[in-house]
Amino acid sequence: MSRALWTSAEALAATGGRAQGAVWQAEGISIDSRSITPGDLFVALAGPNHDGHDYVAGALAAGAVAALVHKLPTGLPADAPLLVVDDTLAGLSALAAAARVRSSARIIAVTGSVGKTSTKEMLKLVLDVQGSTHASVGSLNNQWGVPLSLARLPADARFAVFELGMNHPGEITPLTHLVRPHVAVITAVDGVHLEFFASTREIAKAKAEIFLGVEPDGFAVLPRDNPHYSFLAQAARDAGIAAVTSFGSHIDAHARLLDYSIEPASTLVCALFDDLAIGYRVGVPGRQWAANSLAVLLAAQAAGADLEAAAEALAAMNAPKGRGARKTLSWGAGTIEVIDESYNASPVSMRAAIATLGAARPGLGGRRLAVLGDMLELGPAGPGLHAGLAEPAVEWGIDLVFTAGPLMSNLNEALPAERRGAHATNADEAAGQVTAAVRSGDVIMVKGSAGSRMGRVVKALEDAAAPRSRQTNGS
Repeated sequence: MSRALWTSAEALAATGGRAQGAVWQAEGISIDSRSITPGDLFVALAGPNHDGHDYVAGALAAGAVAALVHKLPTGLPADAPLLVVDDTLAGLSALAAAARVRSSARIIAVTGSVGKTSTKEMLKLVLDVQGSTHASVGSLNNQWGVPLSLARLPADARFAVFELGMNHPGEITPLTHLVRPHVAVITAVDGVHLEFFASTREIAKAKAEIFLGVEPDGFAVLPRDNPHYSFLAQAARDAGIAAVTSFGSHIDAHARLLDYSIEPASTLVCALFDDLAIGYRVGVPGRQWAANSLAVLLAAQAAGADLEAAAEALAAMNAPKGRGARKTLSWGAGTIEVIDESYNASPVSMRAAIATLGAARPGLGGRRLAVLGDMLELGPAGPGLHAGLAEPAVEWGIDLVFTAGPLMSNLNEALPAERRGAHATNADEAAGQVTAAVRSGDVIMVKGSAGSRMGRVVKALEDAAAPRSRQTNGS
């Protein structure tokens, strides 16, 4: 029988709080009362829009064994199981720090302008076959998500993988000091969040903050093809990291991409790891998956995993929801395929998604359709970066491009007339246009920044499809 994640005594010692009610053992931790699993410790965070203290009673009724609070909620019995601290976010961070101290796991932290979550999920997959592996769920990569993910780290895990995100300078520093990784991975530095940074060099500086928390004798895994590679490598060395490794197509990369082939449901990769040539399959199509798989294997190897076994495991990779997940939907007398990239978008990830759509194989009489929503937080460069997507759309033979949002109007105007699907003011309007235009055999790729709500287009297609629709590889 596995040990509890936290006992009331352990949590009390970690937080220095005050206990009320009966002793307890928690199997998990939650900050959302709507997703309580019986046995969870509920942490009542006070956010800008909601105060978790208002939901303590509901969380306990749903099966939470106790609640971490910094004020006594009304309407609770006097013996309600509570752990009272000065501040619940600080209390959660204290649990996280204690979880890190007691853990003997090899820790990998991942950041980057694009590809963080996909890289984290690949690492979870390849490490799990070699030892118990803990990883942050979804995109829990900010000042709330990272402490929550770390506090959930089981004491007996062999490996752990955490995603660190930011959109302003200084945000990664406290996160990396909390996680204290043995291996730090930067997937890419690109023009994301330019609204908050003067240049991509400033973004590189913010990403390099990850090195500040790396443990002694740790590793850095860096994108060798990136124009900021030299800066990142020096920043890693300045932080005391002697083992700086790299991945990419560059001849000097430690993990060098020699060749790749995009198939409808996977990517074949041929790579050179120092002097070892290996070939393997990633179970998701796209060049970005081939490139990031090199970072995954370098990081796994640095963490003590077997390289070739890790490479073999990548064949079972499926794309996370909203990041390339594929679904086959019944449509009329046939089917359509939807590539769901709706979770987020940047110029580099848009181009990669367009290339993946270009490699897709429509059914009989089908077409390649891109449905694109605004890319946000790009600042003054936004209009030009949107218009610039016309080039890859033409290059990759995209038959029709549907656009949604004020920024995407720039792409609509830049496209050749024969490739314009329709332009909509928002995702809901686009959903109706696309649903009316799609025909059997089409492959439809949907992408946009999270704030563009392009997932609504995917939902509209699913709702309009016949009930026998099914998911396919990559979902």
